[in-house]
Formats: sequence, structure tokens, C-alpha cells
Amino acid sequence: MTMKRFLPIVVLLAPFFLFAQEVKLERVEPPNWWTGFKNPEVQLMVYGKNIATTTVSVDYPGFVIKKIHKTDNPNYLFLDMTISPGTRPGLAVIQFKSKDKVAGKYLYELNERKKGSAPRKSFNASDVIYLLMPDRFSNGDTTNDNCLGMLENADRSNPDGRHGGDLQGITNHLDYLKDLGVTALWLNPFQENNQEKYSYHGYSITNYYLTDPRIGTNEEFAKLCTAIHKKGMKVIMDQILNHCGSNHWWMKDLPSPDWINQWPEFTRSNYRAGTVSDPYVSTADSNLYVRGWFDKTMPDLNQRNPYLKQYLIQNSIWWIEYAGLDGIRHDTHPYPFKDVMSEWGQRILEEYPGFNIVGECWMNYPSNVAYWQKDALNKDHYNSWLPSVFDFPLYDALTRAFNEPEGWNTGILRLYEILSQDMVYPDPGNLVVFADNHDVNRCLDTQNDDVRKLKMALAFVLTTRGIPQIYYGSEILMTTGADKGHGSIRKDFPGGWPSDTQNKFTAAGRTPAEQEMFDYVKNLLTWRQSSDVVHTGKLLHFIPENGIYVYFRYNAKDAVMVVLNNNEETRHLDTKRFREVLDRYHSGTDVINGGEIGDLSLLAVPSKSALIIDLRK
Repeated sequence: MTMKRFLPIVVLLAPFFLFAQEVKLERVEPPNWWTGFKNPEVQLMVYGKNIATTTVSVDYPGFVIKKIHKTDNPNYLFLDMTISPGTRPGLAVIQFKSKDKVAGKYLYELNERKKGSAPRKSFNASDVIYLLMPDRFSNGDTTNDNCLGMLENADRSNPDGRHGGDLQGITNHLDYLKDLGVTALWLNPFQENNQEKYSYHGYSITNYYLTDPRIGTNEEFAKLCTAIHKKGMKVIMDQILNHCGSNHWWMKDLPSPDWINQWPEFTRSNYRAGTVSDPYVSTADSNLYVRGWFDKTMPDLNQRNPYLKQYLIQNSIWWIEYAGLDGIRHDTHPYPFKDVMSEWGQRILEEYPGFNIVGECWMNYPSNVAYWQKDALNKDHYNSWLPSVFDFPLYDALTRAFNEPEGWNTGILRLYEILSQDMVYPDPGNLVVFADNHDVNRCLDTQNDDVRKLKMALAFVLTTRGIPQIYYGSEILMTTGADKGHGSIRKDFPGGWPSDTQNKFTAAGRTPAEQEMFDYVKNLLTWRQSSDVVHTGKLLHFIPENGIYVYFRYNAKDAVMVVLNNNEETRHLDTKRFREVLDRYHSGTDVINGGEIGDLSLLAVPSKSALIIDLRK
């Protein structure tokens, strides 16, 4: 494989004029900043051998040092910088002196914020989110599969290894995504994961300011975001504040012992997210949940360290501004200290009003999940400042609803029961709903390889309240297969690699069944783009009877009727029971098949299928 050396994030570092061998300036983070933020302060983390022994100065109008912080580690300095209103963009020289001699200089770039960067239209219920893993979607640049200094090389024969997908591969298939009808892309983490193994998934970050060179460069990510925006789509970045990778550069020389949550020996989290809101929780259980490590290679960060807290908040803001992000998906949201996460969310929303952030709060009860949505009426008065959460309770119901026998509390009733608990959410319309993702078996597997059930699941996700998310490959019937491990859940998209014998990105490369599924998804996504009533309309549903669940999305002008038939035979549905809505309508259009329905009094619904009707007065 061709080895390619990667460039730094931006070329900001001036040559170091070293006159004292015992001092060496190595990095400054964040590497640059912007003028015009509401918060005029930024804290710089400066790292280098004995850097704390230097005298620091900045000579730039409006960019001044407010305070200098030191820790017990002489290799770190934390500089509180103030950017006065009206400060002009440019290069500020940060000078470090040792023994009255210049030991190093750093050219710090102050940029002007992009016009329209705040407020912005973030992702919302008018969107359909398409989740993809960069390493597994498409390899558009084979020259970066293996890079100098990276510990793990590409090996497609290993389900848990790196496969070579990259940002160029995503860029190459934007037309495919646009044609499919998705309007927002959620990328699993693409930042540097320089780990010996299992680095492909991106959740063991070793440099928060650098794109993994095997995936691309920061500049390429920014260009990808621009290209996505030109296609009329949005970008959602996956971020992780709970833990980093064990090979992160600071793990070899921590700023302070409390930078991470340390134990006498490796101690794993109990993974019990409910302990955070449990009014009866023991200190031992809550402490183990928040401070325990997610895994041996994922050191647990102590967000209550004041310097780390600022570092993480600023990193999120940096990526939003640098790449023009339209949203953030935050991994393992309840695991960090909740007070810091509240401040994190508040700081982002102050700079970017209307910005949407969805948190992974993987719990099975609506009350547990609702605790984490912004403005929840929590008994302890906690406010997360997290606008959106994933609807894991509804996902759990969806995996069972079409597989169980119909009963008092089983079968399709599960969907109704979960939705009937929406009173606990401050904003149920801003929940992200999904049938699968990168952490669970694919929907086709959970639906016992029954394509009819997969179609029902996607039809439900795309028409119920909330923001729908689909997982890459669902549109071409991708399955997990016999091996249910994460590597198989995250298989390569067929056709994304030059050596692939089949190319599912094209109609010619798909089987008839795959093309039928693709057309089904494309049809629904295209229709949904222009259906305002599905975006913002109210939800009204009826208790399921005889395996049939009926619900409506409606507003003052329009209505959509959805019928889910969970039976193994065609049912003819007498609609008298639904007169409170249907009395205002006389006909409709079958969204899936395109046929006209002139008589709404009796509807034929095929077995294991969804009927979606655009109603007309």
C-alpha cells in the first residue's frame, strides 16, 4: 500500500526559535479561534517540555492574556485569552521566554466568523437522517488506507479491522444519497483513532482536533460539508466527551492526575444510566457509573476538571464553526458528569441559537430518557440543555411489535403504549426515531429476515412523530448475518471499494428484491420531503384492534392516515371508528403505490404491510 504522510490541521505553527534546550513548545489547542463569539474568552492549552517555566506574552490589539494557569505538571500551561469586540482577524504572536530569551513562538490565527454561522437551521423533523460509518461506506482514496505513524493498517478480511472507507468515498456518493431522498448525514466519528486495534469505529479518539489521516484531512472534511450543503443536505457530527482513546497523546503525560477518573486497578462502569436520575441511588452505584471506564482502551475523562471542561466545550464549538456543522450527535450522553454536560449544551446553544444536539441516552423507559431532554420537569430541577434524545424505548417496542402474537400488551400494541407515554417528554416532536443503528443488529435481522416487516418498520419511523433516522444499507436489504458482532453490523457497503464485484450504488448492481426495497425507501423519502403535515403535524392514534394500528398526522389544512396491518392475511378495515378525522375527507392518494382511493369507508390492507394515505377534502 502507498504510505501517505498527513498534514497538521492548519499550518499555523511558526518555526520554534529554541535557545534553551530544556524548553520545547509542542502544541497549542485549540489551534485557532474566531472573533465575534458572544463569549469573548477562549482558553488555550499549551503543551511542551517545561513550558510552565516560561514567561508568556501576546502582542496583538484586542487579543490579550487575562490569566495564566499552571498545574503540577510543568509541561502544561492554560491561558485565558480575551478577544475584545472589534478585534480584527489576523495572526497573533504568542511568545514564550525562558531566562530572558525567546524559547518559542506560536502564530495564533484569529479568523472572522462566517456570515450566517449563527443562528442556523439545524436538523429537525423535516429531515431524514442517514447514518453511515466512514470506514465502512466507501473507499474513495486508496492511497490513505495505511499512513505513516498509524498503528493499525487496513485489513478488509478482519470484520473488526479498518477497511479503508474515507471522506472521499462519501463525497463520491453524495448524488446517490441525494437521489435516495435523505436530507441529513450523521457520520460516526472520523477524528484520529490511533489505536492498535478496533480503531475503525472512531470512538477512541486520540486527537480531538485532527481528522484521522486514514479517513482524510480536516480540509477534506470541511470541503465535504460544503459539498453536502450544496446538495441541500445537512451534516451531523458524532462527538464523545465521556472518554478518549488510551493512546491519546496526553495519556503519556497527563496535565494533572484528576484529568481522568483513576482507580487503583481497572474498574469498568456498571453501565446503569438510570442511576443518574434514581432518587434512591447509592453513592457507590452512581460513582461507579459515572467514574468507571467504558472499556480498557477508553480512559474515562473527568469533565469536572475545570481545564478539561473548557477544552471539551471549546472543541465542540471549534468543529461547528470550522466545518459549518448543522448538528451534533453526542455519544454515551449520561455517562459524563451531568452538570458539565448541561453547561456544554448551554454554551453551544448560546453561540448557535436553534442548533440541535441529539444525545444517546440508551435506556428502556420513557421517563428515564425524558430526564435528559432540555426543559424536562425533573424533580431534582436538572436541565440538560440537550434539545433532542434518541427514542430507545420506541426502538425496543419496534423490534418486538411485528414479531409477537397479538395480545393485551404484546404485538403492535407496543407501539401505541410507548407513544401514549409522550407526556413525559418536553418536546416529543424533537426525538430521533429509528429502527436500527451501528450498535444493534440490523432491522432486517430483528424482523426475522422478513422484508415486509422491514418495510412496515421504516414506514412507521418515517410517519410517526419525531425525526427519522435510517441506517446505511437498509435501502438495499443489508443484513447482519450469522455473526452478530459489531463488525458484521457495520459491514462494507457493496460497491464502495474498487475491488468489489457488485456495486449496489447503481440500479444495475442490485437484485430485483434490492431494487424494490430501494424504490420503496426512495418513494417514501421523496414524498416525506414535501409533506409538512408529517414534519410538524399533530399525532392522533387509535388503540390497535385485531392486529391493526391506525394513526393520523394532521394540521389545520392537511392529514395523513397510516394503517399498519400486523396480520398474516389481508384485512378489510371498516373506518367508521375513525370518523373524528375522516369525516373531513372524502378521498386520498396511496403514497406507497400511487393509486387513488375514492372510497375511505372500507380499506383493503395487505398482510404485514403499511398503508399511507394522503387525505383530500
